Amino acid sequence: MDFEDAELYRDITDYAHDTPTWVQHTAEIGTEAGLLLFAALFVAMWWRARRDTARSFAIAALAPLATAVAYVCSELLKSVVTQERPCRAVPEATAPLSACPPAGDWSFPSNHATIAGAAAVTLALTRRALIRLTAPLALLMAFSRVFVGVHYPHDVVAGLVLGAVVAAVAVRLGIRPAVRLAEAMRASSAPAARWFTGPGPRRVPSYGMR
Repeated sequence: MDFEDAELYRDITDYAHDTPTWVQHTAEIGTEAGLLLFAALFVAMWWRARRDTARSFAIAALAPLATAVAYVCSELLKSVVTQERPCRAVPEATAPLSACPPAGDWSFPSNHATIAGAAAVTLALTRRALIRLTAPLALLMAFSRVFVGVHYPHDVVAGLVLGAVVAAVAVRLGIRPAVRLAEAMRASSAPAARWFTGPGPRRVPSYGMR
C-alpha cells in the first residue's frame, strides 16, 4: 500500500467528518443515485435512437452492455488483486461515513467508479454533448467512494480508467454486428423486434418537378 495514498485517504475522510450533515448524507446516497441517473440516460438514449440510424441505435443499445462488460472485468480484477478495504487496513483512519463492506469484498478497483467511467464514455458515444454531464457525474461518483471511506483514491482512479477503456473497446468491437442486427430487426416481421429497434429515421418524401 502506498503511504501517500493512505495519507490522502485519511485527509479526505477527516475532511468528510468536518462537513455539514447534509453533505455527508448526500455523499452516502449520491453514488446509488448516480447509478440510477446513468440507467435513466441509457433508457433515454435508446428511446431517442429508435428514430435514428441503425448505427446510432446500435451504439445506444451497446452502451449498457459495454458497461456491464466493464463491471465484470472489475470484479475479475478484484478477485486477483484481493486488496483489503481502507476502512479496515489504514491505521488511525477516521471511521467511514458508510458501513465498511464485509471481509472478502475487495477494494481494488472500485466497481462503482468502473461503472461510472464506462457509462460516461458510452453515453458520450451516443451523443457527444452528454460528456458535459456524464464526465462530472462520473468524477463525483468516484470521489464519493473515497469521501465516505470505502475506497482508496487509487481504487477509484483505476476504476474510472478501466471502465472507460473496456467500454470503449467493447463498443468498437461490437458495433458492426450490432448494426447488422439492428437493420435485420427493423426489417423483421416480428412486431416486438420492430418496436424495440424503432422505425429509424423518418423518410422525407421527394416531390418531382411538374
